[in-house]
Amino acid sequence: MADRGVDLSALPKEVRDQLAELDLELSEGDITQKGYEKKRTKLLAPFLFNTPAAPPLQNDVPPAAPAPSSHAPPPASSSRYRERRSRRTHRNGGTRDDRYRSDIHSEAVQAALAQHKEEKMALPMPTKRRSTYVPSPIDTRTPPDSSSASEDESAVRRQSSVVAPSSQVSPNLQSPESWLNRSALGSSTSSSASSTLSHGEAKPQPQSQAQPQYKPQYQPLYQPQYQEPSRAAAAAVTGMMAQSRIAPSENSAPPPDVTAVAPPVRGPRVDLPSKTVARGMNQGANRSSMMETADGVPVSSRVSTKIQQLLNTLKRPKKPPLSEFFTDDSEEIVEVPQLDPNTPKPEGRQIIPVKGEPLGVVSNWPPALQAALARWGATQGKSPALTALDITGKPLYTLTYGKLWSRSVKLAYTLLNKLGAKNEQILKPGDRVALVYPNSDPGMFWVAFYGCLLAEVIPVPIEVPLSRKDAGISQVGFLLGSCGVGLALTSEICLKGLPKTPTGEILQFKGWPRLKWVITDSKYLTKPSRDWQPHIPTANTDPAYIEYKASKDGTVVGVAVSKVAMLTHCQALTQACNYCEGETLVNVLDFKKDMGLWHGVLSAVMNRIHTISVPYAVMKACPLSWVQRVHIHKARIALVKCRDLHWAMMAHREQRDISLASLRMLIVADGSNPWSVSSCDAFLNVFQSHGLKPEVICPCATSPEAMTVAIRRPGVPGAPLPARAILSLSGLSHGVIRVNTEDKNSALTVQDVGHVMPGALMCIVRPDGPPLLCKTDEIGEIIINSRAGGTMYYGLPGLTKNTFEVIPVNTNGVPIGEIPFVRSGLLGFVGPGSLIFVVGKIEGLLMVSGRRHNADDLVATALAVEPVKTVYRGRIAVFSVTVFYDERVVIVAEQRPDASEEDSFQWMSRVLQAIESIHQVGLYCLALVPANTLPKTPLGGIHISDTKQFFLEGSLHPCNILMCPHTCVTNLPKPRQKQPVGVGPASVMVGNLVAGKRIAQAAGRDLGLIEDQDLVRKLCMWPTVMHQYLTEALQWRAQTDPDHVLYVLLNAKGVTVGTATCVQLYKRAEKIAAALTEKGCINTGENVVLLYPPGIDLIAAFYGCLYAGCVPVNVRPPHPQNLAATLPTVRMIIDVSKAGCILTTQNLMRILRSKEAAASVNIKTWPTIIDTDDLPRRRPPQIYKPPTAEMIAYLDFSVSTTGMLTGVKISHAAVSALCRSIKLQCELYSSRQIAICLDPYCGLGFVLWCLASVYSGHQSILIPPFELESCLSLWLSTLSQYRIRDTFCSYSVMELCTKGLGTQTELLKARGVNLSCVRSCVVIAEERPRLALTQSFSKLFKDVGLSSRAVSTAFGSRVNLAVCLQGTTGPDPCTVYVDMKSLRHDRVRLVERGAPQSLPLMESGKILPGVRVIIVNPETRGPLGDSHLGEVWVNSPHNASGYYTIYGEEGLQADHFNTKLSFGDPHTLWARTGYLGFVKRTELLDASGDRHDALFVVGSLDETLELRGLRYHPIDIETSVSRAHRSIAESAVFTWTNLLVVVSELCGSEQDALDLVPLITNVVLEEHHLIVGVVVIVDPGVIPINSRGEKQRMHLRDSFLADQLDPIYVAYNM
Repeated sequence: MADRGVDLSALPKEVRDQLAELDLELSEGDITQKGYEKKRTKLLAPFLFNTPAAPPLQNDVPPAAPAPSSHAPPPASSSRYRERRSRRTHRNGGTRDDRYRSDIHSEAVQAALAQHKEEKMALPMPTKRRSTYVPSPIDTRTPPDSSSASEDESAVRRQSSVVAPSSQVSPNLQSPESWLNRSALGSSTSSSASSTLSHGEAKPQPQSQAQPQYKPQYQPLYQPQYQEPSRAAAAAVTGMMAQSRIAPSENSAPPPDVTAVAPPVRGPRVDLPSKTVARGMNQGANRSSMMETADGVPVSSRVSTKIQQLLNTLKRPKKPPLSEFFTDDSEEIVEVPQLDPNTPKPEGRQIIPVKGEPLGVVSNWPPALQAALARWGATQGKSPALTALDITGKPLYTLTYGKLWSRSVKLAYTLLNKLGAKNEQILKPGDRVALVYPNSDPGMFWVAFYGCLLAEVIPVPIEVPLSRKDAGISQVGFLLGSCGVGLALTSEICLKGLPKTPTGEILQFKGWPRLKWVITDSKYLTKPSRDWQPHIPTANTDPAYIEYKASKDGTVVGVAVSKVAMLTHCQALTQACNYCEGETLVNVLDFKKDMGLWHGVLSAVMNRIHTISVPYAVMKACPLSWVQRVHIHKARIALVKCRDLHWAMMAHREQRDISLASLRMLIVADGSNPWSVSSCDAFLNVFQSHGLKPEVICPCATSPEAMTVAIRRPGVPGAPLPARAILSLSGLSHGVIRVNTEDKNSALTVQDVGHVMPGALMCIVRPDGPPLLCKTDEIGEIIINSRAGGTMYYGLPGLTKNTFEVIPVNTNGVPIGEIPFVRSGLLGFVGPGSLIFVVGKIEGLLMVSGRRHNADDLVATALAVEPVKTVYRGRIAVFSVTVFYDERVVIVAEQRPDASEEDSFQWMSRVLQAIESIHQVGLYCLALVPANTLPKTPLGGIHISDTKQFFLEGSLHPCNILMCPHTCVTNLPKPRQKQPVGVGPASVMVGNLVAGKRIAQAAGRDLGLIEDQDLVRKLCMWPTVMHQYLTEALQWRAQTDPDHVLYVLLNAKGVTVGTATCVQLYKRAEKIAAALTEKGCINTGENVVLLYPPGIDLIAAFYGCLYAGCVPVNVRPPHPQNLAATLPTVRMIIDVSKAGCILTTQNLMRILRSKEAAASVNIKTWPTIIDTDDLPRRRPPQIYKPPTAEMIAYLDFSVSTTGMLTGVKISHAAVSALCRSIKLQCELYSSRQIAICLDPYCGLGFVLWCLASVYSGHQSILIPPFELESCLSLWLSTLSQYRIRDTFCSYSVMELCTKGLGTQTELLKARGVNLSCVRSCVVIAEERPRLALTQSFSKLFKDVGLSSRAVSTAFGSRVNLAVCLQGTTGPDPCTVYVDMKSLRHDRVRLVERGAPQSLPLMESGKILPGVRVIIVNPETRGPLGDSHLGEVWVNSPHNASGYYTIYGEEGLQADHFNTKLSFGDPHTLWARTGYLGFVKRTELLDASGDRHDALFVVGSLDETLELRGLRYHPIDIETSVSRAHRSIAESAVFTWTNLLVVVSELCGSEQDALDLVPLITNVVLEEHHLIVGVVVIVDPGVIPINSRGEKQRMHLRDSFLADQLDPIYVAYNM
């Protein structure tokens, strides 16, 4: 700003006035931001001291739309300002809820915002998809945003204001100012409109100031990427969001591997390589294809600029210092309360109870209220009691005291004698009866109320139910139930309007008891016989009526008022208000409860007052109607709320000739609210010229329990007006009274509500804990002892005791007397002269981090931030939700139908700042919902508890949302500091042994010698008995058992489409070998790519390669419908493996050479392609040369979930050992049949599909997984039809069956599917067992005979394709529960099932014969003890020989395949799986009778996220997220520059999209103690999944950063 070096107060007056004009023009939108800056700089130029000017904004930025004013309004001395101001208030008419209107407050807010503007806070705007997003169920919709991506780019090109003192400015950093000052920002995102950004346009500019505005309390958490390396290295990363490692430390990184992305509709699974380099490719050569920025962020990405901005905002030091942290103990998270020494504490003496004046005894006061009615009915029958108005505000009818009495008597008689059949009394005195009358019909209500009193039944007035969906309708049912109501009185018109069933019955409302409805119109009442008189006893303590009250959590309770309390209260009001007989009173309040009932119905009858009732509907149509009634009837008393004052003030120009001179008392029912002061002042200001006297304004304080607590007595003309209190909001939040002196922005002005009621005694006690008396300068809850108060919550004795029978205690805990007090629910204090001040209500209290904030104060602040463009009718709700051990403040407002996205976002960011400045509290969430969609109370207010309920269950459907967890969550556990490993592994091991813990290792049984002696005799030609090479095994089987069927291939209909006997397979393999040598000119040892769909051709081609002496490389064929995505992977594997030839089918050969293929790869450079559909007929020559054990049998290429392409070399010896191991574990031999529904392209899937049958001789039934898409039940019906005992599948297949067939088990049964034959169903995977999926599969198909013990899992990795496989013998897999908090600290703590924060883990299958595993600390490489978490290392004869690399990466090879322990057994060579797990010795026994050691795999080291120094497994966070809302189909998490990004697929309607943002943020914070940085909501099927059913999170990350996801919504959490 240009005024940095200028003291504004020292400027000449005319310059100050001109600046004020300028500010006003900006706030009115009469000048652009740019013009404003220009003129302001010009005005201040002569007064600048010699400071370098701030650089002007760049010229290529389009002018911003006018930002709302962010400076305090100028002094009102400027005449133009005053004239304009009046023009504006008129113009903005009813758009703002000015109950809360306060000029003082508005100025405070503007000042707070101006202060923030100087700090220039940047908030990235959320991204919303424009295409199909439906914002609201109302007809008027937000117009689509017309701003284009180009404006977004211009915002990106702005000079950064968070630059390091280096001359180079990164184009990825954005000026925060661009968010606040420009309201027009493009926010449309689509995959096509990815904004581009050229380097040349960010002009480096020298910084104008060496000193930033604020001194960071700690170093910034994110070091910009353009710092010199030394600088970046030195920068410490703070604890706000501790550094997340995307790649783990080198020593634990398993190799790369190639990934899969599914097309948007999750159809065929497709494997895709990531943009990362394949392991073994020349690092330098591949740079061009990598992304251009240090973090792998595409330069053209719009997302990254937003995230960059988010990081910039997070860099600003948070208001609360981060010292008061939790310590994360492994047992429990405990808050360390460190009290701020500067917290103000109460210093006064203990309060003395305040006494009201004695209640005078007047001789002619009636003994009961009914007696007063009887007296006036008899003696003053013609006197008017009540005038009701029609909808236009004209009098409709007047009820006289005579008519009121006679009708009430008729009703009483009818109720007691005429409801049932002859001589049957349905109602007895003391029964409760509901009164259901609309607000527009006071006459019927009066008659019903007094009729009930005369019949001595207890009326329970409630609101008229309008529909089943009314806010809080079931809670009203709870009230009726707790009061035992069985009968409802209503009028004929009202009954006709109630919602009915098609048969004409009245609807049974949710939660309501069965009611009998009685119409009380005169024509249906019976005139009593002459001798019948109602019984009117002297008032006693029996209940007279029950008033309903909705509590903070939404429950509705009934406050019972006794007959004597009702009478005494009327007497006290009569004395306090000095009521006289025959006065006229205008009542605008609800006559069913509270002040409207006490003054307008009860006290009025006691004093023969004429009440004019103005219904809410009339006020809406004609806001001035009550003022006109006062004028016409010369009323002495008016009963109103601040809302009515405001509405009348807005409309007063329409009426010139009205006089309020007759009023002696204007009772303001909500005068105790903090914002009532300004309403009263403003109303007086307008109407003083119409005869209104200042002393007649009488605010009062009331509550349903204590009834009237205090009321200001009507003053004497000319007497000084009562004082005001200007309190410090900061003091109030600590519960103490401090007069505000220093910061006028955070002050609260309150007016007194007069003195205590006559005959009452008042104390102030602490609102929480025991009722301890407060000190004189302390805020507490007002409690009252009086005969005129509620007596109980009807039917709820437990609640009653805590509220109606409170005995205050002094500081020593000693009760101060015997008499019980009633809690009023009001917070306040006693001021000078025993005046009572109320500062809020208990139910509006938000306790955040030990400080109290009043919801109404926050509403007032939010409304003072120019809401006219954004908020619909000032409808704002404030409440708190409990998340992570503290209350968090949530603000929900209704958005005007014509508000633009930018206006709304601008308003939200300004509300954030205003509330933080004025109330020193951070907002957790700010949501805008479409107009008219928040649940309403009967008189049109917002139903807070229902709104909160909708928010928490995700059915609020916001159209804009802003979450700020980083600002307000300050109680996170301290980031974990990794301790340097001072203790050597040897000491750890010795420590374990001393502690009696064995070393965590486990082994399968010995491979042993071949027990099949018959086979040995026949295979005497083999080089060694141990190495049964597959080629020879096939040859031998073809000779000895030629017609034995090894393979059966099924299609989608379950029909056999191909079989292969031993001899057919052998002969076909020989032909392929010949074709290879002839057509392919392949030399021994060369690599050959096999490109086949799942089937028998693939198996024949594999053996053909072995017979030709070359090395097969099995590759998944490209997907014909998605070549662009899938063909590059094929090309990459062909290039990396340096294949000399491709074996494939005719069909695929055509695809490889097609035009479509040419679009994504270079088709001219394919190696030789041989089509094996067309092979020579003649018998090929014998060319087979037997291999040696170390020779490579085949290469296994696969894509890891982190998107790395990895090829491993599998030797002939390893193949034989693996097949033998599987044969022993699963007891496979020639007579056995197994079914395989797996993709046969890598890992154990390939081994089972192609190798195992040839080795063991069993028959394999092959079911290609893609066939399940056209026939879901194919796999299960095959198992049943062939009576299969052992089957192998993938998680994707299991998920398809669970989701698709789960509801059809009856249908399967009917088709005769029976799975009782299945002994083992093994899921083949390289991940932690998915327990939820396997359990739901078992449960769902239990009905068709599946044994609960059948389902188990296998585990393999890149270095060893099969570590565990359940097999047929040995104990069932066991499940343990581990504590997630310990797991994050790399510890395993076993807990009971159902313990909080527990995670169930299933054993990964039995360890295969010949395999040994040990658990090792990945850092020290020392062995760990039993039940410790570490990396799983494996030693076995079937370990892979190494990675397939072109350029030597020998270091990595040795590290992953041939590594040794640093202590213990230093000779054995181990391979590192790259997976974390632990071994636990169980109570179960294995086949040999020893205790069984179970291996539990927790997750891949590569995948883990390191955040705040802790290790997280993405799957755990994703599981929590998926539970957050029913519309979340699937989710995935990853980190980017220390931000946690959650991507969720939305399966519901798009209007649920924004509901998910707070729920996801809550659940991750609650369960994982992490703050989500970005929430991305996408369509189903967007999260890429590979063929093994694993999520490809790194792909997702790349697509997100490259802006290719086309998200429905992206929320950047602040």
